[in-house]
Amino acid sequence: QRSNSLRISMLLALAVATSIDAFAVGITLSFLLTRSIAITVIIIGAVTFVLSYAGVYIGKNFGYFFANRIEALGGLVLLGIGTKILLEHLFFLNT
Repeated sequence: QRSNSLRISMLLALAVATSIDAFAVGITLSFLLTRSIAITVIIIGAVTFVLSYAGVYIGKNFGYFFANRIEALGGLVLLGIGTKILLEHLFFLNT
């Protein structure tokens, strides 16, 4: 069993953040669409479900094999993004 599983407090925080995001999207959709908001909501919900399920499936099946390498890759990506932002702000690069 994995020792770094998500705690209830972390899941609750993620649920609240997701709910706030969904609330904001709902308000925005109500202003933009006057008809057929139900179809839009169903499509968004279906796509969200499929992609979330795929992410869990892929993470479960490939996570055990590539766990250390993926963590290192994620760290390198974050370091690269941070370095790019730092250089842009230090030298005012517009790339």
